[in-house]
Amino acid sequence: MLGRIVEIAEDNRHLSLYRGFLKVNSTEGDREELGRVPLDDISAVIANAYSISYTNNILVALANMGAPFVLCAANHNAVGMLLPIEGNYEQSKRMDAQIAASVPLRKKLWASIVKSKLEQQACVLEVIGAAFIPIQALIKKIKSGDSTNIEAQAARRYWSLLFGKDFRRDRSESQINSLLNYGYTVLRATTARAVVAAGLHPSIGLYHSNASNAMRLVDDLMEPFRPMVDLKVYQLVQAGNNEVNQETKRMLVRTMYEDMQTLAGITPLTVCTQKLATSLALVMLKERDRLDLPLPSLPISLT
Repeated sequence: MLGRIVEIAEDNRHLSLYRGFLKVNSTEGDREELGRVPLDDISAVIANAYSISYTNNILVALANMGAPFVLCAANHNAVGMLLPIEGNYEQSKRMDAQIAASVPLRKKLWASIVKSKLEQQACVLEVIGAAFIPIQALIKKIKSGDSTNIEAQAARRYWSLLFGKDFRRDRSESQINSLLNYGYTVLRATTARAVVAAGLHPSIGLYHSNASNAMRLVDDLMEPFRPMVDLKVYQLVQAGNNEVNQETKRMLVRTMYEDMQTLAGITPLTVCTQKLATSLALVMLKERDRLDLPLPSLPISLT
């Protein structure tokens, strides 16, 4: 069963552990119980309000289950994430292989991730009836390590084709940018869980190298799945939904459960992140030679 992403989006909430459940109470008045969610069903918890309190016991329980606890800023961007120390019975072996991976291997893997991302971007543009050939043409130019920064060149064309020539991707802005921020926050939490479960260290990246970023590998591996969020945001905006609210957040969370095409058949996005992280661990261990990336197609449910 696929795990649930639980968001705490309203103020004056208290989270605690109760007999295997995440329990949510109001902190006002008689502190009534507002709901319970079985810990076994939780994939991640996103704290996206100002006045939330929680017990240490619930944080420990979530960490033991491998469920990230994500802290969000006012712009719906993730600014902190609690992850478990232990994630896989082969964790030490896999992390050793991750650290020892050669630069040429890292560059080769990053090139394959960039290629997958651009393939998905081209599919998004094709779905909405925009010019997708310019993005497809760039795919053939990707070199090892994306040394000529084809990803950035594609991004400049992609955003203008998707949201108009005046759009600029800026995490500090509102409306479309806030919707993208929230969607990427959910995707980042989903990918972080997959990375830890695969026994990999989230800060040892392939390409992202910001010394202050503890989620460099997470940010690497989420790239091929960003276009799924982009398309959902496009559809929301086309329907007149420009703001982050309960309905748009619900729709963006649902994107994590949409199906993607893979070599093994149709697979939910959240499972695709798990397959990608596991395949990376196996490539590092020299037990396979390529990453398990989604195929260049989009699910019917999103079209």
